[in-house]
Amino acid sequence: MSDEYKLLEHPVHYLNPTVDLSKIKRVAFDMDGTIYKGGTLFPYTKSVFERLEKMGVDYTFLTNNSSKSAKDYLTKILKLGLKATPDNITTSASATFFYLKQHYPNVKKIYVLGTASLREEFTDHGYVMIDEYNETEEPELVVVAFDTTLTYDRLCKGTYWVGQGKPYIATHPDTVCPTDLETILVDCGAVQALIKDVTGREPEAVPGKPDKDMIGGIMDKYGLKRDEIMMVGDRIYTDMEMARRAQIAGVLVLTGEATIETLKESGLTPELVLDNISILADLLEEAKKSK
Repeated sequence: MSDEYKLLEHPVHYLNPTVDLSKIKRVAFDMDGTIYKGGTLFPYTKSVFERLEKMGVDYTFLTNNSSKSAKDYLTKILKLGLKATPDNITTSASATFFYLKQHYPNVKKIYVLGTASLREEFTDHGYVMIDEYNETEEPELVVVAFDTTLTYDRLCKGTYWVGQGKPYIATHPDTVCPTDLETILVDCGAVQALIKDVTGREPEAVPGKPDKDMIGGIMDKYGLKRDEIMMVGDRIYTDMEMARRAQIAGVLVLTGEATIETLKESGLTPELVLDNISILADLLEEAKKSK
């Protein structure tokens, strides 16, 4: 973190003066910890999206959580009272499908440590699921995701195939999923750590955040320049690191995992550090009016 990086008093802790907010055409929002926590929508979230719509600023919901399909996320977002279409929802599973098509176009049989919802999404994309009870066929590739239904048998079999040298992809690196419940939701990254301890192998690719191609795909889709999109999220090592790699503005909000203390320790310098997304809406409105 440079000497010039000075954190201020809330609600705007830092704003890079070189960022021109009036140019922003689309905002990519992380979901859990940014617009809601667990199953609870933040009280200001709905009005933020209404204000963005009035400003003519589009948005994409972007999440690393691969325990649900894009279809499931659409249902959840609509139930929360927000506007969404399949077109503006991107998950780490979406990024994984894109990676597999690029690098393993001929692979069909895969072993997935993931929920039934995710496995169904893989099937919809043309893949054949090999499960832990199959004694006659081997998978060509292993995918590890955030599996809230993980069983010991599935974990052991998936780890076995990784140990046998099968290509191994993980959807995202998060070790814990945010929640408003009194528990810890062990996420995909923690399972990766277990598999490494057992087999000595790490995934050859992790297509979700902070991989810059996850945001790059959105930029290509809408023909956006780097100064026309920003990434908003609550995690430093995924959301803000992806923004840094993609060379776009990163907006860190303090409603989820990150704190000012962990930000100082990280060495990263997001372009904005805000208490929550409602402050971002204030700043965008002010910039658009003064344009």
